[in-house]
Amino acid sequence: MDREDLNISEDFYANPTIADTQRETDKHCPSCGAHMHFDPETGKLKCDYCGETRAFEDPDPPRVEEIPIEDAKERESLKWGSAVKSVICKSCGAESIYDDLKVSDVCPYCGSNLVVDADAPEAMPPNGVCGFRITLKEAAERFKKWIKHRFFAPNIVQKSAKPEAFSGVYMPYWTFDTDTFSSYTARYGIDRTETDSDGHSHTVTDWYRTSGTFDYFIDDLPVPGTERYDRSILSQIQPFDTNNSVPYRPEYIAGFLAERYSVGIDDAWEIGKGSAKSLLESRIRSKILNEHNADRVSDLNVESDFFNVKFKYIMLPVWLSSFRYKEKIYNFMVNGQTGKVGGKTPVAKWKVTLAVIFGLALFAGLLYIYNLTQN
Repeated sequence: MDREDLNISEDFYANPTIADTQRETDKHCPSCGAHMHFDPETGKLKCDYCGETRAFEDPDPPRVEEIPIEDAKERESLKWGSAVKSVICKSCGAESIYDDLKVSDVCPYCGSNLVVDADAPEAMPPNGVCGFRITLKEAAERFKKWIKHRFFAPNIVQKSAKPEAFSGVYMPYWTFDTDTFSSYTARYGIDRTETDSDGHSHTVTDWYRTSGTFDYFIDDLPVPGTERYDRSILSQIQPFDTNNSVPYRPEYIAGFLAERYSVGIDDAWEIGKGSAKSLLESRIRSKILNEHNADRVSDLNVESDFFNVKFKYIMLPVWLSSFRYKEKIYNFMVNGQTGKVGGKTPVAKWKVTLAVIFGLALFAGLLYIYNLTQN
């Protein structure tokens, strides 16, 4: 099948960073005509019907361009769920209603891997994507191993670790590169041991003042472009290999869900600066400890400047599952690149009670044995 059949213009291939996602990504299997989707295991488009695979035209894509933050055209945050839109499937003509921030989906009528229009006036298209490397089956297996170590979770939660319970979602992320210059003041402490008149040893810390400057380059600082998911769970499945992202092309999200950003670049950079300052404070603290062979640091005050700030707007792969327990929804996530699992599980009260009873019984038994040995 050629590009004209796919309705993808030459401009897309010439400059993928400006491609919009209105393009039809459906590729039909050259053997049987069924729909093909991106397969994480092979890194190719695959037909589930007959198993035919097809490689991308560019097997060695260039690195994603990092854009100066002042060149960002669309800067505002978007409100999730503020609007819906009607989408016509180009394969079967069925009409579906989608949330306005959803970038792609599968047609519920014919299974077509359509990508819906993401070129809204108030949003920029992604310029990079990190494809799935972990398959659906692998994600479920990783989750099963993870949930087995959550003793207090209800047994029924483990039943949600089925492949069909997970959906592949491309989540929007901003990554930031920046040069930094920091000046700091602090106190560092060096411990020594003293022995008092009674012969007891104790630790005494001698404190000294210090100051200095610190240059540091921050590379690919990630900030979620969505407020829809629990950020503590997103942090559990970090990191993503964003340095190996490739220029965005719709084929990568064929067969998966994808979400347009709801956190604009300006808000994302404010969040990023907070993370960057915490990172710099940690690096400066380590610098002080190493330079002075110190044991501790206190009263650290850091003033940082950021310059040459660049960004990428990329889509990161996540296997997502949810579980409803007693009218509350719990989300589980699996990093689509590394298989790292994150989530919050409900607590089964009977398991907690059983653990308490067992602990008390164990304590009573040990106390009984101790009393016997003393008699």
